[in-house]
Amino acid sequence: MVVTTTLSQFLASLTFYTSLPFFNSLSLSFQRIARFAPIIGLLIGFLLGALDFGLFQLQMPLPAREALVVVSWVGLTGGLHLDGAMDTADGLAVMDPKRRLTVMSDSVSGAFGVMVAIAILLLKFSALMSLPQSYEDPLAPMVHTLALMAAAGWGRWGQVLAIARYPYLKPDGKGAFHKREFKPQDLWLGLLPLLGMSAWLWSTLPYRWMMALGMVLGGFAIAFSVGDWLNRKLGGHTGDTYGAVVEWTEALLLCLLVVLQP
Repeated sequence: MVVTTTLSQFLASLTFYTSLPFFNSLSLSFQRIARFAPIIGLLIGFLLGALDFGLFQLQMPLPAREALVVVSWVGLTGGLHLDGAMDTADGLAVMDPKRRLTVMSDSVSGAFGVMVAIAILLLKFSALMSLPQSYEDPLAPMVHTLALMAAAGWGRWGQVLAIARYPYLKPDGKGAFHKREFKPQDLWLGLLPLLGMSAWLWSTLPYRWMMALGMVLGGFAIAFSVGDWLNRKLGGHTGDTYGAVVEWTEALLLCLLVVLQP
């Protein structure tokens, strides 16, 4: 079955960035799929928010509920970005800069990679635990959903920004085709819905203006800073560091949004 080019690329992006099995039988185009990554992030955040809301309605105890959300987060992405963050940590732990890419290419996870995975998952879990949690407040689940959407969306926009700004360090690899086919206008496709979500939150719930503003300014600042820091450490990016940008932006932005609650 053949679909139109834009739809094919969007479905290919959904197939590449998630573990959803629905479109594996289609003939898809994987060109320029990175431009859809922030939109895929918004969808992932929405699905996780829906899960969180369902468990909220069942009055599942908070720790178990948020643990299921975080585990589902990893499952929904197939651990794609978390694996990249772990490989990046193992590479950066090597003192010799010339060996870092070789270590990152090793499929065996080292101690630093495991520690980073634990740190990222713990930050996400703790942040979700710290967001509004009142069963009497009908807006509490919406805050969770918006925070999840913002984190997953800005995390992937940070990946797109890294693709746009920095050189790719390998002649091939799982991220090389992103850089090869990228066009400058691809930055805007994911940015506009992220800005629109914050504008909607500000107009709908004005007393949460700090959260709405934090999504934009914090999301941009964290996404830019993580990508820039990795570039300065390695002299460019790889598919693994793209994953690290996603994971660290998600975790740090969630923590920031906790601080910005009224």
